[in-house]
Amino acid sequence: MTKKPMTDPIIDEIHRTRREMSDRFGGDFVAMLDDARRRQEASGRPIWHPKHDEQNVARERPATSVSDS
Repeated sequence: MTKKPMTDPIIDEIHRTRREMSDRFGGDFVAMLDDARRRQEASGRPIWHPKHDEQNVARERPATSVSDS
């Protein structure tokens, strides 16, 4: 006997919406982001901007040393 897979209507809706958005922009994720930014700017709502460009800030990592022991 085979069990019927459970479906969740919320998850199904999320997948359907993702497919529609991907199709609308031809799968171009950057185009989706650009559209979202344009709509966000047009909304007139406040937008948080970091004090520095987080993408260009190098994260400092502690120096590690390898010993020959």
